Amino acid sequence: MHFFPRGSTRRSAASFLGVACFAAGLVIAPGCSIVQAKKILYIDSYHEGYAWSEGITAGVMEVLNGTIHEVRVLRLDTKRNRSEEFKKTAALKAKEFIEKFKPDVVIAADDNAAKYLIMPYYLNTDLPVVFCGINWDASIYGLPSKNATGMIEVAPVPQLLDYLKRYSKGDRVGFLSPDLLSAHKEVDNYKKEFGIKLTEYYSRDADDWKKAFLELQNKVDMLIIDSDGGLYEDQADDIIAFVERNTKIPSGTILDFMAPYVFITFAKVAEEQGSWAAKTALEILRGTPPSHIPVERNKEGYLIINTRIAQALGYEIPYSILKSAYILIE
Repeated sequence: MHFFPRGSTRRSAASFLGVACFAAGLVIAPGCSIVQAKKILYIDSYHEGYAWSEGITAGVMEVLNGTIHEVRVLRLDTKRNRSEEFKKTAALKAKEFIEKFKPDVVIAADDNAAKYLIMPYYLNTDLPVVFCGINWDASIYGLPSKNATGMIEVAPVPQLLDYLKRYSKGDRVGFLSPDLLSAHKEVDNYKKEFGIKLTEYYSRDADDWKKAFLELQNKVDMLIIDSDGGLYEDQADDIIAFVERNTKIPSGTILDFMAPYVFITFAKVAEEQGSWAAKTALEILRGTPPSHIPVERNKEGYLIINTRIAQALGYEIPYSILKSAYILIE
C-alpha cells in the first residue's frame, strides 16, 4: 500500500493519452495509430452522491474527459433499493439502454453490475467489458472472461488492525455494518484471506446501528466500521455526535467517507479503481483484447486520524503517525 502524505499531489491520470491532435473525428496520439471516436458506457451499481461511487466516477472521468470518445453514465441505484426484484429490473433497463446506445466498451463498477447485468447477459459475448470495484473475487461472476477484465477491490484490513492494536487492550475484533450483501462478502474474505475472527453485527436501521455500537464497546477490543451504504446519511450529524460521546475502544475503517465515525482510517482509494478501468477501456479501444489484459488488485491507501475521537478516548498520538497522516480530522 502507498501513503499520500498531507500536502502531496496524486499523479494525475489525465495525461494518459499524452498530447493529441484532433481532426475530422479522429485522434492521432504520438506513437499510436489513428483512432476513431467510440462510445464508452460507464455503469455505476449505486447512486449519484454515494461517496464510494463518486470516487470511482471521478477516476473514470479524469481519464476520459478530453478524449474524443462519447461517454455516457448509467446508475443502477441498487444500494438504496436492495430487493432482488429491483436489481433484476434495473439490470434489464440497463440492457435495453446498451442495445440502443451500442457502446464499444462498457465499464462496470461494483458487484451488482457484474452479478445482475454482465454475468447473465454479456459474459463471453462480443461486447468488451472492464469491471472494477468487485470485492475480493470476481470468479463468482464468471470473471475475467474472453471479453472482460478488470480490477479487484481488496481491503487493507491488516494495515488498519496494525494501527488499532497499538491502542487496544486485547485482540477481539468487532465488525459493524448495515445488512448489505457487500458487507457479508467483506467479512467472509477477512476470515478467508487474513484468518481474522470477528464478532459481527448487521444493523436494520440507524437506531439499530447505534444499539449495536454500544453493545460492541463491551464485547470486543477493536471495532471495524464498514460503509453505511449512504443509508444513514440523513442522520450523519446525529450518529457522529453519538459516536464521539460513546466510543470506548479504538475503531477503524477502510473507507475515507466513514472517517468521521472512527478513530483511524486506512483508506482504499476509489479513484484508483476508476482511473485504472478507464485507462484499460482506452487500451481496448486501441485494439488490445480484454483477455490479454491481466486482472489487477488495488494497491493505493492513505491514513486519516480523527483527533476528535482520539481526544475523547484520551489517546496521545505520536508525532510520527500524525506526520504520516494524509488527513487530520480536528
